[in-house]
Amino acid sequence: MEKKALLVISFGTSYPETRKKTIAATEKHLQKAFPDHDFYRAFTSRMIINKLKKRDGEAVDVPQEVLKKLKAAGYTHVQCQTTHIINGHEYDITLKELKAFEKDFKSLTLGRPLLTTVEDYEETVDIVMKQMPKLKKGEALVYMGHGSDHHANSTYPCLDYMFKMKGYEDVYVGTVEGFPELENIVPLLQEKKYKKIYLAPFMLVAGDHAINDMASDEEDSWKAVLEEERFKVECILEGLGEYTGIQNMFLDHLKKAQPVTEM
Repeated sequence: MEKKALLVISFGTSYPETRKKTIAATEKHLQKAFPDHDFYRAFTSRMIINKLKKRDGEAVDVPQEVLKKLKAAGYTHVQCQTTHIINGHEYDITLKELKAFEKDFKSLTLGRPLLTTVEDYEETVDIVMKQMPKLKKGEALVYMGHGSDHHANSTYPCLDYMFKMKGYEDVYVGTVEGFPELENIVPLLQEKKYKKIYLAPFMLVAGDHAINDMASDEEDSWKAVLEEERFKVECILEGLGEYTGIQNMFLDHLKKAQPVTEM
């Protein structure tokens, strides 16, 4: 007898409000499309998992722990979807964990991160720009991506280029922990003589980085740095996971998921 499971794998967040709007909303969207699959959640951030357990008494497993439980419970088919943005460290770790179980189920599949193909970049730009304020003369939008020391950090300058290619000359993409950094973008903003800058996270959730590194009044936050440079700044605290279009992209990736044996 076949027994099917849907496992949605996210980095995670310790901020319950944005988790409900983004991760949980995306999970529900995927669940609705696969009603014959039992739903399971996993986070890849051990730090967030530990914080949730200590602070809230809430238990969330890493992917391999969920797969052990699914194997023991007799599941035969497991479909997994990551909500990671890039094909970076977290995705590599996830795939490695899943491959260790490839012989334990009749089928074990994984859908790719948000930005994988050129078409993904194009569709993502179209979706997010429908959610952002229409930029007037003298205004720019700066996205804060996470960034990485993984070679997949090239996603962010590629994304910046895609915005420009699709006609959004006043949109810039920076990162907290990669390239380009805010200091690489500020001279471009000064050169164009913008008066107002919108800041928004290019992350699934509007969590710690968005709230503290981007929008806080701490002297090294992106908001504070740009205000020090005499720009007027408005922060948009919305995670990508809030947008139905992005949820649909993850659903499309799930429907196109490949067996981990072939990845």
